[in-house]
Amino acid sequence: MRKFINKKPFFIAEISANHCGSLTKAMNLIKIAKSNGADAVKLQTYTPEMMTIKNLNYKIKNGLWKNLNLWKLYKEAQTPLEWHLPLFKYAKKMNIKIFSTPFNVDALKFLEKLNCQAYKVASFEMNDLNLVKEIAKTKKPMIISTGLANIKEIENTYKKAKKFGCKDITLLYCVSNYPSEIEDFNLNNIRILKKKFNCKVGLSDHSIGSEIAKLSIAVGAEVFEKHIATQKQKSGHDIKFSAKGSEIIKYKKDLIDTFRLFQNKNFHRSKKEMKNIIFRRSIYTVKSLKKGDKFNKNNIKTFRPNIGLSASKYFEILNNKVPYNIKKFTPLKANILKVKNK
Repeated sequence: MRKFINKKPFFIAEISANHCGSLTKAMNLIKIAKSNGADAVKLQTYTPEMMTIKNLNYKIKNGLWKNLNLWKLYKEAQTPLEWHLPLFKYAKKMNIKIFSTPFNVDALKFLEKLNCQAYKVASFEMNDLNLVKEIAKTKKPMIISTGLANIKEIENTYKKAKKFGCKDITLLYCVSNYPSEIEDFNLNNIRILKKKFNCKVGLSDHSIGSEIAKLSIAVGAEVFEKHIATQKQKSGHDIKFSAKGSEIIKYKKDLIDTFRLFQNKNFHRSKKEMKNIIFRRSIYTVKSLKKGDKFNKNNIKTFRPNIGLSASKYFEILNNKVPYNIKKFTPLKANILKVKNK
């Protein structure tokens, strides 16, 4: 079976609630994701009944969704179950991978009927170990977002996924603050996760722009999830931390360009750079020399361009006999040290 995450960097475009209740807009977001370089598109699979109890009448006390009724928020933000099949079919037509976040076991069972290729565990659900267990039992790739979690909680979830059969786990460093600010991040968390769990690690990015994503590549991030919206979209529960239209392709380009800066694990110089080696110095005569003379600091000096014996051989050539007559201001031949030894 082909790997779901099959390239580095791997960019997941999250639709979430930015369809604003329109199936047509949801399809358009899949099209936008594909045309702007996303490697996969992700849905969120739930109904309000799967998320909370209506009679609680709970109101959010702070943050981006302050004062909103929790039930009402999920009612508005849901991607209706009846949309999933047409969205999965449309993604296949557009030749882009599609998967989803099931928010409970019922949502997982629903997605299994659609032959969902992979599953994401949301940050707020990562401590729902029964859900993690049931996802793991599908044996499909699992991406786990780690917002709010400490290392012990992440370890418990990771071990549960492994125990029940998941062999392909990706951990996403996530800041569950919307939108996330620079002071919310500790990008060393990515390095710590990678070292401790020895698995693919990425970033669930709720910041604005691509700076955090670019910096995260330096500490080992390979997978990136970003909410997307249309170019001029102004409404949507997630709009404040979403990449819009042309910002999406810039985000992907920034990922690729930054990833290239770290692609070689060994010390490396580009072929393009090495063309300029001609501007190094080589050793030239500053006097006419006869065979049998000796090279000394008064008759040889280093100059540009590098068309002869490298300046690095200066101390090796000193006090050696001149093997043949050489005119003034002539670059010493690169093989002159070998000639003299014949």
